[in-house]
Amino acid sequence: MEVFNKFYSSVSNTVSQLSGVLPGNPVTREFEATQFIASAGPGLLWKVYKGFKKSTKQEASIFVFEKKQLERWSKADRDIMIDILKRGIVQLTKLRHPQILTVQHSLEESRESLAFATEPVFASLANILGNTENMPHPLPNHIVHYKLYEVEIKYGLMQVAEGLAFLHNDVKLLHHNICPESIIVNQQGAWKIFGFDFCIANQSMTGSAPFWPFTEYCQAMHALTQPSLDFLAPEYILSATHSPASDIYSLGMVIYSLHSTGHNTLGNIGNEYSKFKRFVNELKTLSPSRLMCVNEGLREYVKLMLNVTPELRPDPHQFLKIPYFEDVGVKTLNYLDSMFQWDNLQKSQFYKGLPQIIQKMPHRICIYRILPCLTKEFVNPPMVPFVLPNVLLIAENSSKEEYVKYILPVLKPVMLIQDPIQILLIFMQKMELLLKLTPGDEVKTEILPMLYRALESDAQQIQELCLSVLPTFASLIDYPAMKNALLPRIKKLCMSTNYISVRVNCLLCLGKLLEHLDKWLVLDEVIPFLPQIPSREPAVLMGILGIYKLTLGHKKLGITKEVMATKVLPFLIPLCVENGLTLNQFNALISLVKLMISKVESEHRSKLEQLNSIQNESKVMEHALSSPESLVTNTQPDIDRMFSGLGIESFSFNKPEKHEPAITVPERSSLTIEDKQRIAQHQETSRKFNRQTPSAIPTPSIVPLPQPPKAVDLTNTLLQSNLNQLTTKQFQATNNSNSMANMTSSCRLCSRGNYNLNIGSPIGFGYQNQSMPFDNQLALPPSTGWTSTNSATNTTFGNQSANFNNKWANNQSNQSNMKQDWSAFESLLPSQTKNNSSNNNNVKKLSDSEMMDLLS
Repeated sequence: MEVFNKFYSSVSNTVSQLSGVLPGNPVTREFEATQFIASAGPGLLWKVYKGFKKSTKQEASIFVFEKKQLERWSKADRDIMIDILKRGIVQLTKLRHPQILTVQHSLEESRESLAFATEPVFASLANILGNTENMPHPLPNHIVHYKLYEVEIKYGLMQVAEGLAFLHNDVKLLHHNICPESIIVNQQGAWKIFGFDFCIANQSMTGSAPFWPFTEYCQAMHALTQPSLDFLAPEYILSATHSPASDIYSLGMVIYSLHSTGHNTLGNIGNEYSKFKRFVNELKTLSPSRLMCVNEGLREYVKLMLNVTPELRPDPHQFLKIPYFEDVGVKTLNYLDSMFQWDNLQKSQFYKGLPQIIQKMPHRICIYRILPCLTKEFVNPPMVPFVLPNVLLIAENSSKEEYVKYILPVLKPVMLIQDPIQILLIFMQKMELLLKLTPGDEVKTEILPMLYRALESDAQQIQELCLSVLPTFASLIDYPAMKNALLPRIKKLCMSTNYISVRVNCLLCLGKLLEHLDKWLVLDEVIPFLPQIPSREPAVLMGILGIYKLTLGHKKLGITKEVMATKVLPFLIPLCVENGLTLNQFNALISLVKLMISKVESEHRSKLEQLNSIQNESKVMEHALSSPESLVTNTQPDIDRMFSGLGIESFSFNKPEKHEPAITVPERSSLTIEDKQRIAQHQETSRKFNRQTPSAIPTPSIVPLPQPPKAVDLTNTLLQSNLNQLTTKQFQATNNSNSMANMTSSCRLCSRGNYNLNIGSPIGFGYQNQSMPFDNQLALPPSTGWTSTNSATNTTFGNQSANFNNKWANNQSNQSNMKQDWSAFESLLPSQTKNNSSNNNNVKKLSDSEMMDLLS
């Protein structure tokens, strides 16, 4: 964001500056200036702006001279300076040569400025050497850290020399001010001659010797209105003449400035004409030590170029032939500039050897100097296979920003070319590089469509190469493109191709792409596709087998047993009898089949065992839940302990057995006053019952309880309760000892369960009404004449009843010594005078309600 803000601020400042400088200049109608980048010309008066043409968006540079810079000058000097600048630009516009700056829009003048447009410019040589006068502040980064390489200096001097040769021989024009301010370095790094402000044209007639009129240096005029004294030839003073050799002297001084410390001139004259005169005299005896800073291969020729005798200086053609320029880099750059003159065969030979040179060249030269020359050949499809490897080689050494800015835009049209097929082959070989440097959006719109075109190509070689390189960069392809575009095309190619090698490569490619796919995509798209392949050649079968093995053994993928059993094995088993298989291929196939069968068996058996175990456990649980008795047995103490203390004991079938009656008291908060009274009365009755002996037990008060206790000894409780309610009349028994024995035996029988006496008691102890063996009749003495209706127990029970009553009567007489009155009870009994046999037949059977009334 900070970089964007700086750029926005720079553009805003530039626009505001130009709006003040060029309000009415016609150049602003066609060109848009974006950034102030450099300065050039005499005294660096021209400001150079980076911009573009509005109609075509073509890059350009806009040179602007602000007239207000001359406000401190006299009016005469201002007028002279403006005329000189106009004259120089007019002359520049007339010239057309590769080593002369190209003008795109001629000079335009307004009240405030002069302006014209040229080819894109990097900076003037003076800016590069450190002269930053009339430059933006702060300085642009591309100027601050810029350093010329030796190959750039060599080739730049060669270009200037070629430009001078053109001027001297073809145009017959003297530049008359060759200096760093008059040399422009364009955006590609080429050196161009500029600043024809003081040029001198030939005045002789055609066919005559050239003649350049001489104008003496005037000290009264402003220094900037005359050539720079530091680069002015000595014959200007010595013989008041000038010639093409004068420009060669100026070029020699430029060479010295390029190599000297601080880029100073040899005389360091400045604007002092007297100092210039002294320096001319020194040149006559110039010591070689003063040129030690110059490159050794060039030093001798620089001394000759600075000779005071013009005739001894080399001309431009001689200068271009010195060994100093016999450099591979220089020749390469020179060939690239003159490439348009060669035929395709010569170009192809040169491009084949260019990669070795590119690796030795500085990267900046490759980007800004070599690349533009190479991209010009992209309009010639037959030459693209020779040029493209060099462009991609430069891309390997480029940053991502450089690639996106300079290389990718020129590659996009090439990616659409399918003939010759070598273009796609080269792209396939460098696909990893392209995917690494190309932004994601451009990959989807430019790179992947090229891959799809390669897969759909009719050339077998293209298809095989594309399939072979695809897995190397599969990780860089996003999943949707892999699923929806790439994988379907591979499957289609595998199904439709007539070449076994292409089909096998499709299978190999799929196998290598498996790790970049997910399990479900493989199961849904890849596995069902394999049986559909129309050929059964051993190589194809082994490719299919390899995919199955990779999928089966991959920890992320795998094949389910259902897929193996229903889709894979029905396809593989018939293949085992293919006659074309070798022994090794058959062994591999049958091993995979056995492995799959084993996996299906083990997995399905494990599943069935689990299901069977679950079913058995379910049956046991259902049986346990359906039989309540099993839940209350002692075989599951853990379940009992689990549910104990949860407040659900009253709902449980397994209630603890107790031999003593227990009274459950409800929670305190839920008892009413009536409940509390009943419970207290029952407690009092229980205490009295426990303190009394069996002979003196009173009739207990019946108190119903909320929760009945366990059953007690029914025989004793029933007999005592009934006998206590009888009158005081006592029955006499004759055979007390026998009766007591019989009664004791009868009680034992009842306690062992032989007589299941369970009389519904109003006390509410929880006894359920059950039928009695002797129809709920009491055992009475034999004297009463009552017998049991149960034939099975009639005799025995009658005897036992007699013995029991005799024993009970004796015990009562011993304890209380009071004779009991049985008259009330006897009146209810039949006469004792009847025979026992007749009693058994005629006795009236009492109902349950009558017996209860009798005993109550």
